[in-house]
Amino acid sequence: MEISPNPLANRFRGYLPVIVDIETAGFNAKKNPLLEIAAIIVEADADGLLHITEKHHCNIIPFKNSELDEAALKFTGIDPYQPFRMAVEEKEALNRLFTPIKAAVKRNECKRAILVGHNPAFDINFLNAAIERTQHKRSPFHPFSSFDTATLGGMVYGQTVLAKIAEAAGLEWDNSRAHSALYDAEQTAVLFCMMINRWKKLSELAEIK
Repeated sequence: MEISPNPLANRFRGYLPVIVDIETAGFNAKKNPLLEIAAIIVEADADGLLHITEKHHCNIIPFKNSELDEAALKFTGIDPYQPFRMAVEEKEALNRLFTPIKAAVKRNECKRAILVGHNPAFDINFLNAAIERTQHKRSPFHPFSSFDTATLGGMVYGQTVLAKIAEAAGLEWDNSRAHSALYDAEQTAVLFCMMINRWKKLSELAEIK
């Protein structure tokens, strides 16, 4: 495996940030199924600034005997059984995302990935439930630690709602695409990179002074 020219091994205590967004058919991680999952990998350039390098996304078939909350489906606009979703089984979706994440962890000389999300407790709970349900033995993610862009957004921009943070950061926000796992993950990843890079530049200026 090719080694990254600017590995992140020492940037986040040996963890590789991976931005994750999950869309579900409810709020109960044990009973309600995953419907979409997206993962965005970020890596450093020659100046140590973070950029998006890979985007991965899967639509997921509800697991057997799962419960679908109609209010949640109406909110996301997802039809779980629409044939053109090209959805895959839960375990296959995890395999498709975990494989490139593991490769990125290795080339960045990190020990694990760490989930970055907007209010990530929701995402990590559903991800861990899927890992347990499918008996997946090799998750690249730390099982409970995460980075929260809502907290970072409150600190940097004075906003905690994803759309409001994006607006404060000068990014465009398309409400018609929101609550798509890939769109929300991409926007969250852009904001995460902006905030981390801003902090790095400010820290460097403070060192000069």
